[in-house]
Amino acid sequence: MSYKAFLSHSKVSKEDQEFYDLKNKAAEYYRSNGVPRNIENVLNEMFWKKPDDIYGYLANYFSRLSYTPVISKITGREVFDASGLTAVQTEVYCIIRNEEKIVCSAVMSCPSDVPADGVAEPGEAFYNSSQQCLSITTALKWIREHLSPMLHGFNPTDQTNVDKLLSDFFMARYLEHKDTLNIKEEDELRNESVSESPPQATLTPAPAKDKKGGDKGKKGNSTEKPLPPAETPVPRLPGATVVGAISLAIAKTAAKLRGEPLYRFITSVSAPQAQSEMHLPVPMITILSCGKNSAGKLNLLEEVILMPSSSQRVREVIGMGLELQCEMRRVLIGSTYKAGPIGISDEGALQVGFERPEQALDLITEACANLELPLGSDLHLAINCAAHGLMDYSRGKYEVLSGCHKSPDELVDMYEGLINKYPAITSIIDPFRKEDVDQWEKLASVIGQSCCLIADAASNLYPRWSEVKPLPPGISRVIIRHQSDMTISELIQSIAEQKETMLDAGSGDTSIVDLAVGSGVSFLKLGGLRGGERMDKYNRLMAIEEELEQEGILGAREKKQPDLSETPEATVTL
Repeated sequence: MSYKAFLSHSKVSKEDQEFYDLKNKAAEYYRSNGVPRNIENVLNEMFWKKPDDIYGYLANYFSRLSYTPVISKITGREVFDASGLTAVQTEVYCIIRNEEKIVCSAVMSCPSDVPADGVAEPGEAFYNSSQQCLSITTALKWIREHLSPMLHGFNPTDQTNVDKLLSDFFMARYLEHKDTLNIKEEDELRNESVSESPPQATLTPAPAKDKKGGDKGKKGNSTEKPLPPAETPVPRLPGATVVGAISLAIAKTAAKLRGEPLYRFITSVSAPQAQSEMHLPVPMITILSCGKNSAGKLNLLEEVILMPSSSQRVREVIGMGLELQCEMRRVLIGSTYKAGPIGISDEGALQVGFERPEQALDLITEACANLELPLGSDLHLAINCAAHGLMDYSRGKYEVLSGCHKSPDELVDMYEGLINKYPAITSIIDPFRKEDVDQWEKLASVIGQSCCLIADAASNLYPRWSEVKPLPPGISRVIIRHQSDMTISELIQSIAEQKETMLDAGSGDTSIVDLAVGSGVSFLKLGGLRGGERMDKYNRLMAIEEELEQEGILGAREKKQPDLSETPEATVTL
């Protein structure tokens, strides 16, 4: 039926009338949404450009006119991380061009209460396993019943508001359960603290033993001084892992939807103003481990870390670390070093059993000299003592060697001697427990500007519901981790509050490298040079360096000597 037929008042069937009305409605619908105009524009534009892929050109054109993707749902499931521990994997689904699609996922490991020596009693292991199971089931329940509906319809690129919702939800759950939060765990921790920190423990040296005993200290102390007891750990809220997992998954989703690398998106969140150049963090490479898990008597050197201080490229730093590990192994095999079996630590570094710390440091010095590496000028060393795991509370001393105990004051003398003998050591991580305030201050005064003190376990930068306690005196840098209950915005804020930051990469995928670059940390603690997960992170750092260099915005790394009188710097461990 033609339009003229209607004008001439000819008889029209009901079906024709309905069809005519339907066409008018369709035309009005398309006109109101600008479809004819846009089709005309793209056809004219495409005619002159004559693209090879016509339909691809049309798809790209109209995709730019589509609605902004929004979150449709979030799902979660239990998985295992690279260490074989239970973890939560969250997946973000978005409505993209009228279709629901999974965009990105993230995995966050549940906190583990493994002792510092890595050994747990059967009952303890069962209890920790049950706590992890409770954390996983609670996290999945929160996702299913609360967080997925709460975030439905949100723009995933609005990281700040999404993170605020996650933080508010977490705090609401804490306030709801704070009176009954981990009652069993709190009781056990309290009992453990009492049993490990008996009132009679003092800083007075134990009676001298025979020459082989090792308890004979270099200096005596006639005045008994009570040993400060270890602080009771803050109880964990089961399910808290979901906060970090969802926040990271949404950040990765936003970066993918915007078609940019994750570090770019993190930069836009941490520093919205345009930046003319970006700086890479200095990689910290663990090259040797002689801690409690090694075969020898030495417990003190949990990690010996290579710290480049010049603007060397990441590839060059990794190459030096690999050469150094190979040379150390060659020296050990073909020398008179009294070393135990050579293995690989959980951190991916050479693990060697030594009798004294000097043996480990002499090995590194000799290997660097053989390779003509500039140890002490362009390369420095950091030693991670992890002293919180060495305290024998029954004696009130640190077991620096098997059967050899040192009081906190004697340990100050030991560190001073090592630094004087090995000037390449410019950083000490956790030389004491955080409770030994006097010894932190004393060590800082004797080492002066030659070495900086770094707090890892001794830091308390981000207690979500407990009062922030001051750092021990003398600390010039602090290691930061992306905690499982920490949103991306909170991580960025923690880094920004420090003068200079070190980030610990820890477990997880390469996202932590992008977080480090985007948030502007100064140092990145990546672990050793063995293991696929760790090498993926090193490769990611190299790839980012190449991208920034190609774009001409890679800023030169400055040589940084810590100003020990200013606010502590922060180091991020991934």
